[in-house]
Amino acid sequence: MKTQVVIVGSGPAGLMLSQLLHTHGIDSVVLERQTREHVLSRIRAGVLESTTVDVLRQIGVAERMDREGHAHDGVRIAWAGRDTFFVDTHKALGRRFVVYGQTSIQEDLYAAADRRGQPVLDRCEDVVLHGFDGGPGARPHVTFVRDGRSQRVDCEFIAGCDGFHGVSRRSIPEGVRREYEKVYPFGWLGVMARVRPLPDVTYANHPRGFALASYRSQVLSRFYIQVPLEHKVEDWPDERFWPELKARFPADLAAAITEGPSIEKSVAPLRSFVSEPMRHGALFLCGDAAHIVPPTGAKGLNLAASDVFYLGRALARWYGRRDASQLDGYSAMALRRVWSSVRTSWYLTNLLHRFPHFSEFDQKAQEVELDYLKSSAYAQAALAEQYAGLPFEAAD
Repeated sequence: MKTQVVIVGSGPAGLMLSQLLHTHGIDSVVLERQTREHVLSRIRAGVLESTTVDVLRQIGVAERMDREGHAHDGVRIAWAGRDTFFVDTHKALGRRFVVYGQTSIQEDLYAAADRRGQPVLDRCEDVVLHGFDGGPGARPHVTFVRDGRSQRVDCEFIAGCDGFHGVSRRSIPEGVRREYEKVYPFGWLGVMARVRPLPDVTYANHPRGFALASYRSQVLSRFYIQVPLEHKVEDWPDERFWPELKARFPADLAAAITEGPSIEKSVAPLRSFVSEPMRHGALFLCGDAAHIVPPTGAKGLNLAASDVFYLGRALARWYGRRDASQLDGYSAMALRRVWSSVRTSWYLTNLLHRFPHFSEFDQKAQEVELDYLKSSAYAQAALAEQYAGLPFEAAD
């Protein structure tokens, strides 16, 4: 088998990239370790920056999002169970963000791949990347086992879109890559329920811990609370979760939360992680293969979309003009946006959570920062700019 680009991973980054390459007439083959059903079962956030919305429209997979997604002007922040304020991204920037579930995006991308006959090979085991480092006589190719049979795909480039635990990042020699990580001392318990959401995406800082009321549709809500790392889903039956969630919001917002049976529940640890560089020879990393952010800033999927945008544009320049300048600059350009989003997610995580090591000084400083954010239009505009998404860098 032979193609121009092998894409490892059929999550949002991988299928977005294959769709974008298709619009430029570039062939690709997508390899996935899991089944399609497993990929579609993963529940993730769905707050889309305006730039991500633009990418989905550009590649022709936005029809359902435009019909079912919900535009929001900003986010609400509450603390100590009493004070609330609204960070208005539309007023500050003239831009809105859209709430549209990642599972729905994944369904849309699979449907688009099926319509155009895109090769998406699932259940690929023992994936190994070869010849991407530019050594003498090296030719990029990928080997794998599928249905008990060894297979090989020859290519010109490899895009690693296979997540934090995938093979792509680990294929870059340890002496080349540098990894930065911060692990947070708590997790998020997430609950999905078929209940009407609050009008705004609402973050809460409370002495009992962080909470978030998020949005999936008019009749589907996602809620989160901060929990100790050692807690399991079994520790949080619905009859314990709902009173705890409401206790962390001001009384008026708590009264507006509708309870209902949970249809999905999970506990996730929080970490910030970046691997540099995002390119090694003919191998390019996108999405969670190169970086992880805590979900506080809703940046994970949006960073994947920006990586895909930059890499797709660079490959289009190469195949259209044989100009390698954007391929050469991909890692540096992508990492500037990555680190900006990592900083925003880190800032919000520190602002909104109660850390077990906090001293009285730390707690006072956090409260002053929240008060400053509430009272300063300039501080809100700075946060709005980061939350709603910075514009993409222009091509050289």
